[in-house]
Amino acid sequence: MTVLASAPSLGNPNHPARKRPLERTRNIGIAAHIDAGKTTLTERILFYTGLIHRMGEVHEGAATTDWMEQERERGITITAAAVTCEWTQRPEEGMVKLLAGQAVRVNIIDTPGHVDFTAEVERSLRVLDGVIAVFCGVAGVQPQSETVWRQAEKYRVPRIAFINKMDRVGADFFAVLEDIREKLGAVAFPILVPIGSEESLQGQYDILNHRAIVYTESGDSGSTYRIEEIPAADAKMVREAFEALKEGLIDLDEELGLMFLGEEEIGVGDLKAALRRQTIAGRVVPVAGGSAFKNKGIQGLLDAVVDYLPSPIDLPPAQGHDVDDHTKLIEAFPTDHAKACSLAFKLWSDKYVGKLVFFRVYSGMISRGDQVLNPRTGKKERIGRLIQIQANEHQDIDVAYCGDIAAMVGVKNVTTGDTLCDPAFPILLEPPSFPEPVISMALEVRSTADHDKMATALQRLRDEDPTFMVRTDEDTGQTIISGMGELHLEVIRDRMLREFKVATNAGKPQIAYRETLTKAAEGEGKLIKQTGGKGQYGHVILRVRPCERGHGLTRESKVVGGEIPKEFINACFNGIQEATTNGVIAGYPVVDLHVDLLGGSSHDVDSSEAAFKMAAIFAMKEAFRSAEPALLEPIMALEVTTPDESQGDIMGDLSRRRGRILSIESRGNVSAIRADVPLSEVFGYATDVRTLSSGRASYSMQPARFEEVPPVLVERIIAERT
Repeated sequence: MTVLASAPSLGNPNHPARKRPLERTRNIGIAAHIDAGKTTLTERILFYTGLIHRMGEVHEGAATTDWMEQERERGITITAAAVTCEWTQRPEEGMVKLLAGQAVRVNIIDTPGHVDFTAEVERSLRVLDGVIAVFCGVAGVQPQSETVWRQAEKYRVPRIAFINKMDRVGADFFAVLEDIREKLGAVAFPILVPIGSEESLQGQYDILNHRAIVYTESGDSGSTYRIEEIPAADAKMVREAFEALKEGLIDLDEELGLMFLGEEEIGVGDLKAALRRQTIAGRVVPVAGGSAFKNKGIQGLLDAVVDYLPSPIDLPPAQGHDVDDHTKLIEAFPTDHAKACSLAFKLWSDKYVGKLVFFRVYSGMISRGDQVLNPRTGKKERIGRLIQIQANEHQDIDVAYCGDIAAMVGVKNVTTGDTLCDPAFPILLEPPSFPEPVISMALEVRSTADHDKMATALQRLRDEDPTFMVRTDEDTGQTIISGMGELHLEVIRDRMLREFKVATNAGKPQIAYRETLTKAAEGEGKLIKQTGGKGQYGHVILRVRPCERGHGLTRESKVVGGEIPKEFINACFNGIQEATTNGVIAGYPVVDLHVDLLGGSSHDVDSSEAAFKMAAIFAMKEAFRSAEPALLEPIMALEVTTPDESQGDIMGDLSRRRGRILSIESRGNVSAIRADVPLSEVFGYATDVRTLSSGRASYSMQPARFEEVPPVLVERIIAERT
């Protein structure tokens, strides 16, 4: 595989006009399970960096990054919000000299925690260089925590863990630390250990610098703290944590290992450098603890972001494919002096400026008025405006430098995941991938006069959200919208009303069932038409066999002797592909199968691509009927956190919903119940779980897999479909 480069690696990657050197840039995301405290943490970071002068609270609907009306009303994050701030580290031993006392530009994306908005996390992680993974000090690693962790691993994003809510009753730092190690398989080392917990939370023990950071109680919002000696009662714990970190780094880091073998003295600066190298490599996760709500531990966490998470030049060059030859890889070096290369990772319709395209610059610079190439369409577009986004506020800028995250106005035919680059440097970066929708509902306007407005609104919302799908049912003519969950679709309808003034009625959500095969079978299809002139002739024989879940559709031609001419093979494959869109049980897509094209016959005059495509469809339908098809339903991984006294009622209700209890974990005076439940059985669960627990239980769920529908329910599903 050939590797080309956008530019030679330059000694100084910075353009003279840049305000902050590239090495003093951090692009980070804040990700976690719902209600772990991501937005509260972001608000504190913005306060301590001086971007805002008063901390807003999520429960008051006043958080900076929760700017949408729906977010403030519901108290949850729905859309990823980008903000930029600057942080100056405290001078201390072992600090990188380049950064000592200098401001570091921190671009932050606060992501949603609810699984219904997982696309926001996915596309954010695709363009970020580091992540603060937030965990609740009481609940530990929760289902969505695992999801965002896996997403970060997929894109090889270095992480720092922050164990939040250490002021809560039942908070246990070391229990959550062990949870991170066991459930996530992380090599996690504490670097900032909370001093006390619950009401006695006072600050943090700095493991590397062997000191206590104690916050004052003067009501100054956590801005004042003092450095103290570590009390004798906790000195052993801190010393053991330091030694464990040192030994772990010696084992993992080659440079530090050589110093150890050479019996050289290993100082704090050496340990920090090694910890930085291993964190960036993804082998180690530094862990800090504190409380965002109580304003304790955020400054130390910011120092850790600067110390251990990478700048754009600490990471390998971004790799993409040559537009004309996908076997060639092209590298885009992180320097202002290279040809421009950026990735559009989010679209947003702004009521003031129109279509905003959020992008991350991987190499070169992008200026207002520049022409950029979209390799997907092959077209060039001119940038009308460049905007620095601060949540919902816009600041016009002239240039976006390498490593920057900004938004552009003026480009039109752009979708999420498109590369926007210098026309002289055509490159295709890998776009983010998104899960398939799992729930659908029928939508209709309340007034026929709003029909065109609804179509416009749905198209704009579809452009913004890759997990939101819109289609028209061929049989009923209904508009069907699909998404990741009830809340997702509810927010879509709410936005249609508020932003586009379109009121809609919604039918019962429909489940995205699938069909599959349970055994191998052969099928034969023929199309023979003679109408007096040129006829139509196609004849296809094929074999289908089931594959494991998630396999998708694969096809292989085993035609020999020219039974099907080569020019018609692709037409057969197209027919095979089309046949899988409608199964024979209830018309749902057929998944996870392999098809061998075995043979057939042709006619010298009457054969055509259309005839062979139809013959392949006929052959597939016959094979489906012989292969004992089965109906699959989406299964949700559900976790319910409930007081112990409601545990029995919750478990009984889950059993009635065909749920399968996987585990019950005791966490203080609450129980965490994990279960697999069919999606069709959890509609309206939010109301039911509140009723069963007197409003004290909470739950989260996410798509897990597809499983076969019990035979007794198949007829009912078919009847509902028809």
